[in-house]
Amino acid sequence: MSEPLTLSGIAPSPSMAYLRALIGEGESIREEIEGDPDRLMQVVREKLEGFMMPYEFGLKEILTKIEILSGEWDVTTPHNPIEHVKTRVKSMDSLLGKLVRTQCPPDLDEIRNRIRDIGGVRITCSYVQDCYLVAHALASQPDITLLEEKDYIANVKPSGYRSLHLILEVPVFLSTRTIDVPIEVQIRTIAMDFWASAEHELKYKYQGELPAEMREKLIGIAATAASLDEQMGIVRDQIEGPPLPGRAGA
Repeated sequence: MSEPLTLSGIAPSPSMAYLRALIGEGESIREEIEGDPDRLMQVVREKLEGFMMPYEFGLKEILTKIEILSGEWDVTTPHNPIEHVKTRVKSMDSLLGKLVRTQCPPDLDEIRNRIRDIGGVRITCSYVQDCYLVAHALASQPDITLLEEKDYIANVKPSGYRSLHLILEVPVFLSTRTIDVPIEVQIRTIAMDFWASAEHELKYKYQGELPAEMREKLIGIAATAASLDEQMGIVRDQIEGPPLPGRAGA
């Protein structure tokens, strides 16, 4: 059974007016939830469960494609560029908090258009070149639409964060309709992933605001990780020859 949705678990918390607008139901349901915050949160949960269901299916579609590519590379190449895959769907608490932070209107169509990381996949690769290869192999499939690409490997964030971010739209075929679902795909090397995980844990410890000394230390470590990736890429080329067909990483 799903855990009850409570305002205390959402940061920042949406207003009751926002939640009522999000439900968007008729007069009868509005009368039912008036003055009953627990019932309101129950209805919000039911509404969001239906809204978020296609993201679960969209993730399965993307994951199947990744598994097929990985299986092919296991057989046809000396090196499989995919090391590890992790998926997640945002929790309702996290989604509602983001709606408030981004000032997204309480409309499900607007949420679908504006919030594109409800469903997410993280792919870890051994080498930088592999990140671009995997991105190309996914984005070039005929039933996938590349909505957005942000290359934080070539254009490193000021914090030192490096990763390749794609928003891929995949069709989900339901019994009565087809829904095009956006899925965020993050592709990074093992070194990038280790750094990003450490930064995330530190931000949690310091409640999102890292001390200046810690920020500088992380930037230095990120530069070291980038140098390691570059050197490992050289070793890879010497071992295996040129990268597999696809985009070549720097």
